[in-house]
Amino acid sequence: MTRPRFLPDSFTLAIVLSVVVASFFPCEGQVAVVFDRITSLAIGLLFFFHGAKLPRDAVLAGMRHWRLHLTVLACTFLMFPVLGIVLKPLLLPLVTADLYLGILFLCVLPSTVQSSIAFTAVARGNVAAAVVSASASNLLGIFLTPLLVGLLVVAGGTNHSSIDSVISIALQLLLPFVAGQIARKWIGRWVDRHRSRLKFIDQGSILLVVYTAFSASVGQGLWQQLPLRSLGGLFIVSAILLALAMTISTFVARRLGFNKEDEIAIVFCGSKKSLASGVPMAKVLFASHAVGAIVLPLMLFHQIQLMVCAVLAQRYALRLQAGAKQDSALPSSSRELK
Repeated sequence: MTRPRFLPDSFTLAIVLSVVVASFFPCEGQVAVVFDRITSLAIGLLFFFHGAKLPRDAVLAGMRHWRLHLTVLACTFLMFPVLGIVLKPLLLPLVTADLYLGILFLCVLPSTVQSSIAFTAVARGNVAAAVVSASASNLLGIFLTPLLVGLLVVAGGTNHSSIDSVISIALQLLLPFVAGQIARKWIGRWVDRHRSRLKFIDQGSILLVVYTAFSASVGQGLWQQLPLRSLGGLFIVSAILLALAMTISTFVARRLGFNKEDEIAIVFCGSKKSLASGVPMAKVLFASHAVGAIVLPLMLFHQIQLMVCAVLAQRYALRLQAGAKQDSALPSSSRELK
């Protein structure tokens, strides 16, 4: 049976189901403690396999494009936070104060890894550079995101100081990541062969965090405090942020003289935010009852960015294909002049 086009992907539906289950059957008391410990172990495993999946050859091949990587990092950790702050007068009337803090948290997160690379490949962009940029963004995000949260989202009820947050994230996320990179020497081939199966660890970890986070938030009256109008406003805010990020990253890439393949990598790596990194980080950085409202903007932004990037990647690919056909139709002397 063919899947209806209007349905989101299975993982998105699973996230929605987790929120629904947590809303009606939240885990409480000792059960919540057990779920919290299982979730922490799952997150460690998630980042262990992130480290084990990262190919060193691709990293070395892409490191030469340092201008591209700096551009992506500037888009991720400078452009987005500036947009979140500058647009506050426009964004705040559309959402609640808690959701706005979630938007600021979204703005300081690293880029995605898998989807940035996948969309760059579909669009026929610089895949090696995308691998390095997206991976570097996630690695630096372990340090930069807590610091930026301390500077910009301090009113959101962070549990620790910025330094404490960096240490907590380093222990819970960076340590497993480094262990995975070291272990790649022995398990790298097995990991590469079973990437499709390992995605269930990634997705399962995120679903656990979403369920436990929303369970705690529902217990504190999340849905009673969140007007329906704010959810509609959140959709508008997410669309505005993504449109501005893509427009600015495209403009910057062209003004700096990057070729089309590099531009594609910059746009897809510089305009996206990681659900896989953001949800575990929120669990570490914020009080449990606040995590639900904090990650809600990220969950919506994630789905919108996937849909928009899928369309944009196809357009890039068709444009490059048309350009290649046009070049091949020219006489050899004309191609040499060009």
